Amino acid sequence: MAGLAVEASNPDVSLLYDINGIAADAPGWADRIVAFVGEYGILLGLVLVGIWCWWRGRGRGSAEDSVASAAALVWAPLAAGIALLVNIPIRGFVERPRPFLEHKGLEVLASGKTDFSFVSDHATLAMALGVGIFMAHRKLGLVALALAAAEGFCRVYMGVHYPSDVVGGFALGTAVTLLLAPLAMMVLTPLVSALSRWAATAPLVRSRRAREADAERRAAALAGRAREVARARRGDDGRGFNDLAA
Repeated sequence: MAGLAVEASNPDVSLLYDINGIAADAPGWADRIVAFVGEYGILLGLVLVGIWCWWRGRGRGSAEDSVASAAALVWAPLAAGIALLVNIPIRGFVERPRPFLEHKGLEVLASGKTDFSFVSDHATLAMALGVGIFMAHRKLGLVALALAAAEGFCRVYMGVHYPSDVVGGFALGTAVTLLLAPLAMMVLTPLVSALSRWAATAPLVRSRRAREADAERRAAALAGRAREVARARRGDDGRGFNDLAA
């Protein structure tokens, strides 16, 4: 009875039971869908959102905008990988067992989870990707952040993580992505810009139609400056002629 009272007074554990209790009441097919989505589906969805963001960024705004967007999208998976590496010593230091090893009556929807629980790798990975995509494109980034939040819910629903594991993963993924972003963009932006100038790799950064439009704008700007110079010269010549006549 004392153990039950302690669990009830712990908001982390009580929220775990509340969310995981939905799985116990749901039909089996629904649990299988959530288990697949939480293990693989949402991460695949984030990859697809990233690809769509890259595709749209190739023709959006100026060439500088496309370079910045592409650099941010390159940084997103790199940041996720770094965050997962940072999590290795954290998990080893905290050594928090999985919730189903500590608490009875949980509906566990994923088998083979023998590593430590804090912090959640899935939540860390999803949020790092979501924040990276948000850096590249605000609207699609909101979709990515919503998917990351859904990933955290699914991990608790599946009974493999405490809510605090998910919150810790969100914080870790966000912190690594944003804190290292200035240095990462300082390195990646000129690299992506160089790729955009090579014929073989330019379509990866800027679409052909956008590059043609950029060329037309540059040509129009040059023509406009040439006309201004010609008008200025004609004006100078006119003034000089008038001065001599006087």
